[in-house]
Amino acid sequence: MLQAQDLACWRGERLVFAGLGFTLAPGAALQLLGPNGAGKSSLLRVLAGLLPPFDGSVTWDGEDTRSDPAAHARRMRYLGHQDALKPALTARENLTFHASLTGGEVEAALAAMDLVPLADLPARLLSAGQKRRLALSRLALAHAPLWLLDEPTLGLDVASVARFGTLLAAHRAQGGAVLAATHLPLPLPDAGELRLEPAP
Repeated sequence: MLQAQDLACWRGERLVFAGLGFTLAPGAALQLLGPNGAGKSSLLRVLAGLLPPFDGSVTWDGEDTRSDPAAHARRMRYLGHQDALKPALTARENLTFHASLTGGEVEAALAAMDLVPLADLPARLLSAGQKRRLALSRLALAHAPLWLLDEPTLGLDVASVARFGTLLAAHRAQGGAVLAATHLPLPLPDAGELRLEPAP
């Protein structure tokens, strides 16, 4: 499915990482570990096509993802540190907008992260944890085979992490793959680990 080979990333005046390689098969999960500044977020951005690699390649089923950026965008969901919500729109309206781009059932996505009671509140009134749940609920819209997640459980309580675990398990059961940067354990049984260290 997804393969990274000899990846290198240069940000500003600093080499963030080099010689990085891995393969992510259907149904698999890989956790990116390492201290702040090790390049976890940069790697996710390279894999998502938001940042060009300094060296190396990212391929999907053997084809360079840069050869068709639109196709790569359709096959993946990227969740960064920011929740990417419109503050004036309600939770339901935020999801409806995303569903218009990707497809999927809004009410089911709200239910997946227990947001039905909050569906008609403007996003600006939601707590940090509720906003994160709303951002995660976008993953429950139309299926995309690759999820790239940056600190997905930031601000979540124990019950919300469990709900997120259910989403992850369903995605993997459908053959979806997950690559997540994290400082905390994620509900990803049998996930592999890729540890990044700050470049010297």
